[in-house]
Amino acid sequence: MPSAALVHIRDTRPDAPHYQALLDDLNGGAVTALRAAGWDVDLRPAADESLDTLLDAARRADVVVILGGEDVDPQAYGSPDLRPRWTPYDTAADEAQLAVIRDTVAAGRPLLGICRGMQLVNVALGGTLHQDIAGHRGSVGDPFVATAVRFDRPDPISAAGDLLCSHHQSVDRLGEGLDATARAADGTIEAVRHRELPVWAYQWHLEHPLSADRQLVPAMAALLTASTA
Repeated sequence: MPSAALVHIRDTRPDAPHYQALLDDLNGGAVTALRAAGWDVDLRPAADESLDTLLDAARRADVVVILGGEDVDPQAYGSPDLRPRWTPYDTAADEAQLAVIRDTVAAGRPLLGICRGMQLVNVALGGTLHQDIAGHRGSVGDPFVATAVRFDRPDPISAAGDLLCSHHQSVDRLGEGLDATARAADGTIEAVRHRELPVWAYQWHLEHPLSADRQLVPAMAALLTASTA
């Protein structure tokens, strides 16, 4: 049975219960789909556990997954806050997830980033982010928009149905070793892969409950297979 360590941002947000409920739904979609496909799943909150605990969980897993959440603090990539509307950062989660990413990359172990997770993978490898873009998230009532992308290389989920995005930040300068592998019609980078390491990341929510069995599960299986080829 393959194993996955899913590192999300935190378990509770007393000031944002509706947002927490949204993330819980996405995280639950990932856990449910992977377990149904025969994966042993360990869901870990980055800001609520010690770094040693997170690193231990990541090192024991066959695949590490960095899930979505708040905007990444631009201090992590040497920029001031340029967003038109301020919202709080979770720097504790940023630091913990960046440490897990760097440890996983240094060991050459399989790593998958989703949404914020893709942005963190890029930042961890020295890249930067666009801090505010339009057209890639929906309304408060339905934050997801179906996004058409052009794949620049074969991908296990290129024909897996709607790709559900909900983001207003995106990759700007690519991190070291990363290539853009899919773009939206406006040029936004929607997927990246490392040239040499088993590191893949997607900007859309392949862990969404409506998509996880058709997108997350095959992506995880393909990444694991690629890492042993």
